[in-house]
Amino acid sequence: MTITKLLGSAALVLLPMGGAAFAQDAAAEELPACENCADSMVIMSWGGAYQNSQLKAYVEPYAALTGVTVTWDESSNEAIAKLRAAQEAGNMPFDLVDVEGPDSQRACDEGLAVEIDHDEVLAPGSDGSEPSADFGDSIINDCYVPQIYFSTTFGYRTDVAEWNGQTPDDICDVFDVEAFPGMRALQASPKKNLEWALICDGVAAEEVYDVMEEDGGVERALAKLDTIKDSVIWWTAGAETPQLLADKEVVMGSTYNGRLFSVIAEQNQPVEMLWDYQNFDFDGWIVPAGLSEDRMNRTMHFLRFATDTQRLADQAKYIAYGPARASSQPLVSTHAELGIEMAPHMPTNPDNMKNYLVNNIEWWADNQDEVEAAFQNWLAQ
Repeated sequence: MTITKLLGSAALVLLPMGGAAFAQDAAAEELPACENCADSMVIMSWGGAYQNSQLKAYVEPYAALTGVTVTWDESSNEAIAKLRAAQEAGNMPFDLVDVEGPDSQRACDEGLAVEIDHDEVLAPGSDGSEPSADFGDSIINDCYVPQIYFSTTFGYRTDVAEWNGQTPDDICDVFDVEAFPGMRALQASPKKNLEWALICDGVAAEEVYDVMEEDGGVERALAKLDTIKDSVIWWTAGAETPQLLADKEVVMGSTYNGRLFSVIAEQNQPVEMLWDYQNFDFDGWIVPAGLSEDRMNRTMHFLRFATDTQRLADQAKYIAYGPARASSQPLVSTHAELGIEMAPHMPTNPDNMKNYLVNNIEWWADNQDEVEAAFQNWLAQ
């Protein structure tokens, strides 16, 4: 069964996962020789478990085939600012940049990223389907090369004595410091926080972005966040919340679902997931404008390898993110080291989707700078 749900302008198409044998030794589409190609790349990503999944699924096998040298820059949370500065200086140090959906739209709108002919550049599907059909709605703009669906959601400790046996099962439990006392971890950014705050202030999920568009809508969300501000540790890197949970410095906190999978399944911490109103987003590649011909050729060659059906499925062996390609989703199987089935841990698993939001990419692309300034001003008060 295919499930489609629309919020704002972003459509999320979900297909069943698990059940097909995992073709671990399946070869990628045979690559042509890379002519007039640079022998090194600089890839900007996020560090941590996610970057490791990219290393294992894409970079290591590609380097083994081609001999290319890859250097990582772990500052994707600053991607737009760094791309702007590099373009202004006329010196682009990055060959490929991993970004969330809204930042891909901003980069495309500002000319910081090049437009991609997906059917020409990317690998066809394992069934021969054109990339544009196989990726479908996950191609959210002309500059974006999809990789995964992920979500930002909450993890909570299961051993908090003060909760008297209760466990949070509703997103608004995050705002209930009486029933669930203790420190929370929230990202030092307006995205996701404002949406959750409005839902817990009585706004219907499908009306969240309409309210945020209204005069006073953002202020209303910040007023709701004010009710727990004294109980929040603010994070800027996705690894912080899992560490705060493991160290018992917080009792619950938001972060990327793959980070929470790591602390739960790989580190065996007494932590569980709160999937209610997980906030879906898209993550993928953009190619910076201003690359020399040999660097552009190398980047496009890498993308053809890294977007084939098996490669995208391979990433899900290392992290609990759903591949953005339809033909890849049935190939999701077991974790490379733990041997556990990955499908139940994916944000796209129907059991985890009773309530969810899809990040409105266009709204954030249009409003990010202004709302970010308002949020940071509020945070400093």
